[in-house]
Amino acid sequence: MGRILRRDFYDRDTETVSRELLGAILECDTKDGRAAGIIVETEAYIGEHDAACHAAVGRTRRTEPLYGPPGNAYVYFIYGMHWCINAVTRAEGLPSAVLIRALEPLTGVPLIRLRRPKARTDRDLANGPAKLCAALGIDDRMNGLPLQRHPVVIRAGDQVTDSNVVITPRIGISRAEDWPLRYFVRGNPFVSRTP
Repeated sequence: MGRILRRDFYDRDTETVSRELLGAILECDTKDGRAAGIIVETEAYIGEHDAACHAAVGRTRRTEPLYGPPGNAYVYFIYGMHWCINAVTRAEGLPSAVLIRALEPLTGVPLIRLRRPKARTDRDLANGPAKLCAALGIDDRMNGLPLQRHPVVIRAGDQVTDSNVVITPRIGISRAEDWPLRYFVRGNPFVSRTP
């Protein structure tokens, strides 16, 4: 697999990072083993002025990692049952991040299947932000950690050409839902379902 992406990769506009993470590899090591997948879908959340970004409420204990260094993980809990992982972007103090929305399983697939026993097909293993965290074993222990060393890293992968990138409004949110900040790989079967 490719080299681990350095902090300076994330120290850029969130939209650019969100698009360029397509094709990169998200990898997680746990006591159960290593699992990884190719990032095929992302969403950008671009700061306190973005009503859908957690930073819209300001700096709190929950949102503190968003204000930290670029290239750290921001892992949060939703619906009282699921974890989601983001890569923090831009300069420290400018709260923004890229939500990793879907993965194409790459390594550790037997382990991923064990962790996602209700998935009917392999395309359902990690085709949503909560599903991919369950599949890779990502939880709050990774919150605030740098994405340059294990347990969670993002590696360079095959670049996705502009002609194979689709940009749409974000999904699964109720505020600023019409902003075109969702990026995914055209025709990839592992992308989450569009409403």
